[in-house]
Amino acid sequence: MAAGRYSDLQLAAFVTACAGEHLDMDETIALTRAMVNAGERMQWGDGLVMDKHCVGGLPGNRTTMVIVPIIAACGLRMPKTSSRAITSPAGTADTMETLAPVDLDVAQIRRVVERTGGCIVWGGSVRLSPADDVLIRVERPLDLDSQGQLVASILSKKAAAGATHVLIDMPVGLTAKVRSAHAANQLARQLEQVGHALGLHMRVVQTDGVAPVGRGIGPALEARDVLAVLRRDDGAPADLAQRSLHLAGQILEFGGAAPAGGGIALATAVLEDGRAWKKFQEICEAQGGLREPPVAPCRQPVPSLRAGTVIAIDNRRLARIAKLAGAPTSACAGIAMHVQLGTVVERGQPLFTLHAASPGELAYALEYATAQAEAVHVMEDAR
Repeated sequence: MAAGRYSDLQLAAFVTACAGEHLDMDETIALTRAMVNAGERMQWGDGLVMDKHCVGGLPGNRTTMVIVPIIAACGLRMPKTSSRAITSPAGTADTMETLAPVDLDVAQIRRVVERTGGCIVWGGSVRLSPADDVLIRVERPLDLDSQGQLVASILSKKAAAGATHVLIDMPVGLTAKVRSAHAANQLARQLEQVGHALGLHMRVVQTDGVAPVGRGIGPALEARDVLAVLRRDDGAPADLAQRSLHLAGQILEFGGAAPAGGGIALATAVLEDGRAWKKFQEICEAQGGLREPPVAPCRQPVPSLRAGTVIAIDNRRLARIAKLAGAPTSACAGIAMHVQLGTVVERGQPLFTLHAASPGELAYALEYATAQAEAVHVMEDAR
């Protein structure tokens, strides 16, 4: 695969054959090891190398970009190689790319990490598990996910990046990628077993996956949420901040930088006193320079059809709407949410605003959003 010997048709057949749960544990471990061995491996010498990954399915969950500077500011190394979007409106690499370059080679990554303690880069530019990037390219138009390939994709990148300790964020919710506690426990066991087979220290954290995190869905909009949290702006999305601090605290305890139960307090102090924002700026400058994310020229609010209370938000439908608006190909495209679970709205009040790079994409997304009124479900007030 990594050598380009197979056609897209052959690769699609492989991806389709693996879809669902068709790979057993031995096959998943073998696939993961083969994917690691097909590319480069980064070596960091002695000491701990922290890493994290979110299983996905939760729009706007851009915690990595808050976590990495917190961890690096506390003295732990965190060279984070991230993916571009596969079936979502944005991956961490897509979002980070609106703020700083992410296409760094191995030597550049090493210089950034030696200088700042962390990085947030695209893994595809450094041939870390290059077979994974080939599979992702084929999976994207097929809109398929295989649990075995998901595990191999995550852990091959972590092992190739030289990680010693890996935390997995697993959002669980009816419209997230992992939809039940049973499925979450099954996937957690698989991640832990494959990780241990590769010599990785693993920790899997199940988190709330019932609704999007932050307000933005799409690269630039999610980047604005990250900047608001790091800059400690008034009105920064509290859910993104709290989720990031929870996971950062877990990593700090996992890496011995904080005592058991003391991780969140340390992470909170680093965010609130400005050390995280300072470190993020250092990382961006080391990667090639910090810039502001682009702004969409075309916008359209989508109003509530009734007065009432928001009782459910469909992650998958919102992700679909954001992609129809042009995300992630158009970095400025996506959705800006105006409500969350429990918000009381009036008839005609905007639930979210569509952002697009062109009138055609805006109209396309608006047509779907209007037809999918239950993407944000408002229960009508009893009167």
